[in-house]
Amino acid sequence: MPIFSAADGTRLAYHDRGEGDPLVVLPGGPMRASSYLGNLGGLDTGRRLVRLDLRGTGDSAAPADPATYRCDRMVADVEALRVRLGLDRMDLMGHSAGGSLAMLYAARHPERVRSLVLVTANPWALGTTATPEDRRSAALLRKGEPWFEEAFRALESWLDGTADPGPEMAPLFYGRWDAAAQEHEARADEEFNDEAAEVYGSEGAYDPPATLAALSRLTAPVLLLTGELDGAPNPELAHRTAAVFPHAEVAVQPGAGHYPWVDDPAWFADRVSRFLDGRPQLDGRP
Repeated sequence: MPIFSAADGTRLAYHDRGEGDPLVVLPGGPMRASSYLGNLGGLDTGRRLVRLDLRGTGDSAAPADPATYRCDRMVADVEALRVRLGLDRMDLMGHSAGGSLAMLYAARHPERVRSLVLVTANPWALGTTATPEDRRSAALLRKGEPWFEEAFRALESWLDGTADPGPEMAPLFYGRWDAAAQEHEARADEEFNDEAAEVYGSEGAYDPPATLAALSRLTAPVLLLTGELDGAPNPELAHRTAAVFPHAEVAVQPGAGHYPWVDDPAWFADRVSRFLDGRPQLDGRP
């Protein structure tokens, strides 16, 4: 497990697997250890996956100053990783909340981004987010599944502010609530740094007008991959986010939720690989 030092001296870890051109991957959560990403559906068969453990998560050390958990302040950690890897330009992926970190990095260091992949990315850095109605509408697509009633009650309680999000909601984040999804979800509690998550998007983390202006000039190609059944972001929000970039495409993975590589690893890995390699899509995929 390689270790390097951030600009403030914090010791950061990354996990390196596979062979081929590097793909630097930023986890979501926010502030979840990168172990939940696994091999991203088998992307490591043709790519060298470099998963960063954000400060205070996974095998990375906690910083001396907890204020550095803020999303914009961790852009420097991503840049330090690029330098450590010796890359002039890099392919960069951000999942969920990590999508905002990836967008901030691309806005600050556009010349260092060869391509950008945003997987079910929450566009907080752009000043937008999924609405309660987005989440309800996506949840109602699952009506009739055996766990739906309990999950939907928990969702409503969270949206109306009467309860924190609970484990009953977990099936809504997956396209299929099968053994693979349940095993993936079971590890979540030990992978999160909840205190750091409170700081991630705190006041000052985002400057949407500046980020929008910078990303409107980004020359790198961008893929926004979203799940057909995801509510945050839903496909409509992914398309609106794509409109920010000059060279963006959207892929909607059929039957997938917030963790599309868990729902259909082969579909996910093939679609991302084709984008990264500049190959055309097959089978009428979006």
